[in-house]
Amino acid sequence: MSDVLVLVGHLAGPVGKASLELLTLARRLGNPVAVCAGTLDERAVETLGRYGARRVHVIESDDVREYPVAWVRALADLAADTRPVAVLTESTPDGRETAARLAVRLDSGVLTDVVDIQDGPDGPVATQWAFAAGYTVTSRVVGGIPIIAVKSNAAVPEEAPATPAVTRSPLVLDEADRRTRVVSREPRESTGRPQLTEADIVVSGGRGLGGAEQFELIERLADALGGAVGASRAAVDAGWYAHTHQVGQTGVTVSPQLYIAVGISGAIQHRAGMQTSKTIVAVNKDAEAPIFELADYGVVGDLFEVVPQLLDEVARRRA
Repeated sequence: MSDVLVLVGHLAGPVGKASLELLTLARRLGNPVAVCAGTLDERAVETLGRYGARRVHVIESDDVREYPVAWVRALADLAADTRPVAVLTESTPDGRETAARLAVRLDSGVLTDVVDIQDGPDGPVATQWAFAAGYTVTSRVVGGIPIIAVKSNAAVPEEAPATPAVTRSPLVLDEADRRTRVVSREPRESTGRPQLTEADIVVSGGRGLGGAEQFELIERLADALGGAVGASRAAVDAGWYAHTHQVGQTGVTVSPQLYIAVGISGAIQHRAGMQTSKTIVAVNKDAEAPIFELADYGVVGDLFEVVPQLLDEVARRRA
């Protein structure tokens, strides 16, 4: 079987869930090759192998953190050597930029916001969401090596234990690769809550909260359930909560076991980022709100009355 390059990225801790999803999908197409840099310890190799990586390729260079185009160069060099059947990245802003630049270098095609991949007689066949998930389309790249950017939570990570070989290569950048450089980084402040894209429970607040100070109610409910906090675009645009917590087409995609939408109308932009959640609960005083079309359970009522009652019930059952 041919190789499938999977961009794991720079490792500075445990392997992320999104990388395990990519490896799971890559196994449908060929032999996954996890491409990474940074701290590669035995635990990381074991994790990547447990989810099907047949090879772990380490880029031995700090340039991948300093120069955004470095991953493009690294993947292009690997593709020239191995002629993979496809290259998979995350469909994040960075992942989509890398995918697009790589497609140009390889004279190939790129597919973004992919939610499923299958092996077809003429190469990988991707399922994409288009127009804020209003349409589902099936696509494939007809020339060159397919570059596929996959949305987070598109697949459930599945184990397929393997003992991966570990290979290494240096990275040599030319003058053009060094034209754009990262000059500083600021660590994201830890809240102690699960990462939004990996949480099993997400509680999101929207315009119905009425102000930034009211998000304290959302945080209390998320903490009581051991979940993460999300926000609608309206709440983020109003400055009530950080953009890193925005759920939706222009934010992050989540697919938790439980999604609670509080004071969110359910515009298509928001629904595109959470509609694959296993169980959806909506609280909104407008009985005609579009969010109820998706909800498994809906409460029509004032969130400032409903959420405190829910908090009391959670506390009572845990007492």
